[in-house]
Amino acid sequence: MSGLVLKLGPHERVLINGAVIENGDKRSRLAVMTPNANILRLRDAIHPEQVNTPVRRVCYIAQLVLSGDADAEEAKLQLLRGIEQLSQVLTDYDSRTQLTIASRAVIEDQHYQALKALRALLPREERLLAAGRA
Repeated sequence: MSGLVLKLGPHERVLINGAVIENGDKRSRLAVMTPNANILRLRDAIHPEQVNTPVRRVCYIAQLVLSGDADAEEAKLQLLRGIEQLSQVLTDYDSRTQLTIASRAVIEDQHYQALKALRALLPREERLLAAGRA
């Protein structure tokens, strides 16, 4: 089986190409066979009031593309600018790797992959912000 396989818990919701899909009472697996489908697990979604850090802002733009609330072409420049700004601050090897993956994904219109790479930076950003407050 090829394509993206989603493993959903009971009553878990996922947004696929603008449609909210809710799982039933049992765990299940869905195979999304359409290439380039816009998919967002709603449990992973960043809500507007949570967009309060640089990484979250860039993640949110990618999320808006996936949800159909932003045009991919219009968001591309914002995403690339945001990734460039993050690369000036997050200079360690692991962060640079994730930013490179995110940048390449944006260029290739793979917004789910971009969001995935950017979300990997959230724990690091949280640690840096906590250290800055101490």
